[in-house]
Amino acid sequence: MARAAVNIEIGVSTPTVADLKKHLALATDQWQANFCVVPLAHPRYWRDHRRPRAEQFTRSDLVLDSNAWCRLVVGKLSPWIRLDSADEALRKQSEAAFKQEVAWAAHLNVPAVMLPPVGSDAVNYAHCVNQALLSAPHIQFWVRVPITHPPQSTAEAAGGDEDGSSGTGAWASWNRLRCLCEHAPNLGVSLELGADLPDDEAELERWLGEPSTLGLPGSPLGILREPLRAVVTPAVAYLTNKRGYPTLSRRHQAALARLLQHKPRLLVSGRADAHSEGLGAHVQYLRYLVSQRLAPSQQERPQPRAAAGESLRYEAPYYDFLQAPLQPLQDNLESQTYETFEKAGGGRGRQGALRGGDPVKYERYERAVYLYLCQRHQPGGEPAVVMVVGAGRGPLVAATLRASAASGRRVRAFAVEKNPNAVVTLRGRCATEAGWDAVTVVPGDMREWEAPRAPVLADLLVSELLGSWGDNELSPECLDGAQAPPQAGHEARAQRYLKPGGASIPTDYTSYVAPLSSSRLWNEATPSQGTRDDLAHFETQYVVKVHRMGVAPAPLALAPTHDPRPSGAIDNSRVAQLSFDVPLGGELHGFIGYFHSTLWDDGSEAVHISTEPSTESVGMFSWFPLFIPLRTPVLVPEGGRVEAAFWRNASRHRVWYEWALTEPQPSPIHNPNGRSYHIGL
Repeated sequence: MARAAVNIEIGVSTPTVADLKKHLALATDQWQANFCVVPLAHPRYWRDHRRPRAEQFTRSDLVLDSNAWCRLVVGKLSPWIRLDSADEALRKQSEAAFKQEVAWAAHLNVPAVMLPPVGSDAVNYAHCVNQALLSAPHIQFWVRVPITHPPQSTAEAAGGDEDGSSGTGAWASWNRLRCLCEHAPNLGVSLELGADLPDDEAELERWLGEPSTLGLPGSPLGILREPLRAVVTPAVAYLTNKRGYPTLSRRHQAALARLLQHKPRLLVSGRADAHSEGLGAHVQYLRYLVSQRLAPSQQERPQPRAAAGESLRYEAPYYDFLQAPLQPLQDNLESQTYETFEKAGGGRGRQGALRGGDPVKYERYERAVYLYLCQRHQPGGEPAVVMVVGAGRGPLVAATLRASAASGRRVRAFAVEKNPNAVVTLRGRCATEAGWDAVTVVPGDMREWEAPRAPVLADLLVSELLGSWGDNELSPECLDGAQAPPQAGHEARAQRYLKPGGASIPTDYTSYVAPLSSSRLWNEATPSQGTRDDLAHFETQYVVKVHRMGVAPAPLALAPTHDPRPSGAIDNSRVAQLSFDVPLGGELHGFIGYFHSTLWDDGSEAVHISTEPSTESVGMFSWFPLFIPLRTPVLVPEGGRVEAAFWRNASRHRVWYEWALTEPQPSPIHNPNGRSYHIGL
């Protein structure tokens, strides 16, 4: 495509194009459009596969050079094609014309082909489209889906019936089509905002959602979930302002503004003489709306200006990008990964490092240590023994030293770290940085190090062992057994270093989970090579900054974990069976996991860090949510219920999660015995 306007491309579509070269010149030069939707054959050129006509069915490819075809033109199928017609002769003629026009589009190397609306029983339509998706994988196929009642002719064009004319029926027909086509990544929606929008706001939410990546549809936290490729605004949907120029109603403007957060292409369809200035007047109006579109979205909802700018800048490259979670005990992290967490976030996955800062996390840790010192220790008294376990390169140690200085309470700090490379950094900081003379570096695994006995047992353990789902980076395995006796050995983990009555930061953390609708993420989890039944890809949990998704109900909590833990038998296995009411139906692709953690609560002030939407730490981007996929998407009816079970399993050498859907239909138990994914101890 050509000339993007604020990263949004705007095109035009007219019923016929007599002279393609002149039409493109008019559209791109005079109307300032970026591309044109062009019929692949003359709309009235009837073809009979039994009696081929001698003349050519369309114009020559020499009309344009290859660069223009692949940048400026989107193909459109002939409107008379009826792939599900009850008339067998018409159906066969339609199939032949469909294949011929798709083959011609592939020959021209156009980037996309516009398909007509699909009816509720268009099975043969799906069959033909699926063949085209496989034979031309380099072409995007845009299914035109009217958001509400389409004209009768467009319903007939797909071979559909009146059941597909309502907003609900149109979405159900689209969903049926993509299921029959195995959620092909090159099949998308061209959503048409006609003159009338649905009266029921819930139907509007089905397509639009709020510009947010987390939350509830129908509330300020919903989200767009469909693979949106383009938004069509017919010329007949426009009003005329006092100066005689086209404008959209306020409701249309609001809907379009929300859709623009996902940067689809925009398309004006109608006759070339729809206005005295042609469709160019509509294009210029859309450009104006695009320039005004920067209303806050999920990551952009109200928050401190600096935090909003920083988090947006760092998170954007990770939108809908799946990352494998870390293996923090099994692997030694690299310097770049430490930098990611210390300064920029990156979602605790294996990919990438960013420059900048995540002020929220370390400010809150510092505040928590400060409140602890003020509550439990006196100025001028004995130093508080603080052990930072899993110290990495020392950001929590530095936060502890700052809290000590601010509170006027002295500390004696131990930095326990198993990574020998990070130990080099810690010792370097002790030698060069002010205040670090109070720090003792302990090279070793916190689960195995034998701490000196009294009087240097810890008053406070500080750790940053949380994962995207709370306990999925093995915090319980590292911090169990606060009051276990020394002879308990390896089974009584790091908290055996605590004095009786000692404290831990965090004091507790809770995992949350909610159903998720996101064909984008599900397709990302589908292997690019091999078959779709490759179990490992759908039995792995992924760290992801979700951008295009729908979350039906509010997240529910799994059992919380409290630190320090009581002494006695250690069992970190969990099981939870949860039920979610789903007011607005849709396709379920998996679940999304969050966490909420209390760092410290002194009774008058509580310090939290959270990714759970209702208590989210705005501006904190060191943790992204966790995508828990289903092997096969499931359709959830309106007012339906989603029931699922989740297991956390632990053995001596590894931890793994299993999950299964039980309602509206049972799924296989995913990842049994950790066959596809586990976290090594």
